[in-house]
Amino acid sequence: MEFDFFMPVKTVSGRDAVLHNSELLSNFGKRCLMVTGGSSARLSGALKDVQTVLKNERIGYRVFDGIGQNPLISDCHAAGEQAREFGADFIIGIGGGSPLDASKAVAIYATNGDLQPMDIYKRAYKNDPLPVVLIGTTAGTGSEVTSVAVLTMDESGRKKSILGADCYAKLAFADPKYTYSVPFDVTVSTALDAFSHGVEAWFTPTCAGVLKCFAQKGIPMLWTALKELHKTGELPTTVMRDELYYGSLYAGLVINNTGTAFPHPLGYVLTENYDVPHGKACAMFLPSFLDRANSYEPEKLAELLTLLETDKDTLNRTIRDLTGFADIQITPEQAADFAERWAAEPPKNFVTSPGGLTAKDAEDILAKLQD
Repeated sequence: MEFDFFMPVKTVSGRDAVLHNSELLSNFGKRCLMVTGGSSARLSGALKDVQTVLKNERIGYRVFDGIGQNPLISDCHAAGEQAREFGADFIIGIGGGSPLDASKAVAIYATNGDLQPMDIYKRAYKNDPLPVVLIGTTAGTGSEVTSVAVLTMDESGRKKSILGADCYAKLAFADPKYTYSVPFDVTVSTALDAFSHGVEAWFTPTCAGVLKCFAQKGIPMLWTALKELHKTGELPTTVMRDELYYGSLYAGLVINNTGTAFPHPLGYVLTENYDVPHGKACAMFLPSFLDRANSYEPEKLAELLTLLETDKDTLNRTIRDLTGFADIQITPEQAADFAERWAAEPPKNFVTSPGGLTAKDAEDILAKLQD
C-alpha cells in the first residue's frame, strides 16, 4: 500500500541523552536562547542538564521563561526579539507542548525583525529561522518530531497552527526521565492528547505502511497506561512513564504525516472557552469520533479495538472518566456560534475524519457533547 513519510528531525533518545551528547549542541553555534514555561523545565531537571552541557561546551545562553499554556503569539514574538538582541545562534525549547511549539515560532521571529506578530500566519518571510533543539518534559504532543506549532492569537484567544518544513527541529533529545515529575492531572491530560493523536490518525486515509506500524506500536502503549491511570488514580511507575513518553513520540511520528481529525479543532473550543486542558479537550470528542468511525469505517474500528483488546463501550467509558468535565453543557445556540468559524471552509481535520465532517455536523457534535 502506498504511503508518504518524511522525518528530518535527528532524535537522540535514552537516559541522560542530553548529558551524553553535549557535543551535538556545539554544531549550532556559541549562543542560544532557551525557551521554557514557568516551572517544568526546572522541576524536571532538564534545565539543569542543559545548563551543564552548555557550560561544558562554552555556549552562552539566556533563558526566556514567559511561555504559558496555549502560547500567545505576542510572547513568541517577544522571545524572538530577545534572541535577536542576544545574538543567539540557535533556540533550545524545554517543556511540554507549549514551550516546544513556541520555540518553533520564536526561531522564525528571531531572524525576521520586520515580521509583525500576526504575520507569521502569512508563512512568508525573508530569512530562514534559527536552528531549534527540543527537549520534551511531558508525554503528550509529540511536538519534538512534528512540523506543527499551535499558537494562540492574542486578540481573539483562538488557537491556530502553523506548519511546514521551517517548523521542524534540527535535533530532539528524548529522555523520559524528564516526565517523572509531572503531576497526576497533567499526566492524564497529556496522555489523552497522545492517545487522541494515535486514534485520530488511525482513521485518516493516509495512515498506511510504516505510519500504521508506528500507530500499531504507540496506541497500545498509551492505552495500557491510560487503563492503569483510570484503575489506580495514582501516579504511574517510571516504567509506565517511559512507555507513555515513547508512545507519545510514536503518535507524533504518525500525525506528522497524517494530521489529526475533528476532535482537535473541536477541542480548541473547550480550551478557549471553558479552560479545559488541551489533551482532555480533544479526548472529550473521542466517543463521538468513534461512533462516527463505527458508521463509516467499521473495519478500521474493529481492527483498532482488537489491537487494544477492548470494546468501544469500555474505551469510551474510560476516556469519559479520565476527562472529568461532565458538567460542561453547550446549548444549541452556543454550538451554532462556535461552529461558525468553520462555515466558510472546513479544516483539513474535518475532511480526513470518517465520513468527512461539515460545520453543521460539528455544531451537532458540540451540542450533544455530554449525551
